[in-house]
Amino acid sequence: MRGTPPAVGLVLAAVTVLQFGAGWAVTLFDRLGPGGAAFLRLAIAAAILVALWRPRLRERARGDLRLAVAFGVTLGLMNLCIYEAMDRIPLGIAVTIEFAGPLAVAVGGSRRALDLVWVVLAAAGIVLLARGGDLDPLGVAFAAAAGVAWAGYILLSARTGRAFAGGTGLAIAMPAGALVLAPVGVAEAGGALLEPELLAAAAGVALLSSVIPYSLELEALRRLPARVFGVLMSLEPAVAALAGLVVLGQGLAPRDWFGIALVVVASAGAASG
Repeated sequence: MRGTPPAVGLVLAAVTVLQFGAGWAVTLFDRLGPGGAAFLRLAIAAAILVALWRPRLRERARGDLRLAVAFGVTLGLMNLCIYEAMDRIPLGIAVTIEFAGPLAVAVGGSRRALDLVWVVLAAAGIVLLARGGDLDPLGVAFAAAAGVAWAGYILLSARTGRAFAGGTGLAIAMPAGALVLAPVGVAEAGGALLEPELLAAAAGVALLSSVIPYSLELEALRRLPARVFGVLMSLEPAVAALAGLVVLGQGLAPRDWFGIALVVVASAGAASG
């Protein structure tokens, strides 16, 4: 497919930037809480994107606006759930469990019997990571919920990217996501949301975890089908584990790395189709 190699590079760059930004975000949880960090990240990202793209709402059809808002709500819930998960379980494990969502998109429309093998392999990896109940069950539940939202995000972002030029759709979606998280963010962080030091740190997180990767992903989704995009994210769990190790010092046991490898292999196997 013409233009595919650049699109693949966009996805890989988005994966790397996003996960190291997530590691940085975890360092803010002690002062903002996961809800406060997620809200501040999306609010700052929304302000940046609106200033860059200046979306004109009156010129858009209502159906397009509803699509962008639905995308934003899904985006907000995905971020809140994964931050709540990362507050309770290691970053690499949280993202690997969450990755069940993109994998479901990758194989959901397939009729190949072989894809069932990849699903079973990924499920085995996730069960292995759950450690037989050693992990905080609420953290695991939040990671799974983030996976459901991530699947919706992939499908909605593909449609949004086709409906809007440039980053206009994202500039409409991001404020909607921030509004959804506002009550939780204010309740958890309170006055800390206005501290200059935390605002500066959150601005960095917003760039690394929202503005840059989501913009890259939308450009990639204009060139790639949603199923292929989901499969190309197969390195996400491994990159998340590496970010957890480098940024947060979260070392994982060999069993954890093996579980992550199973999920990555399952995604790469699905890509072969």
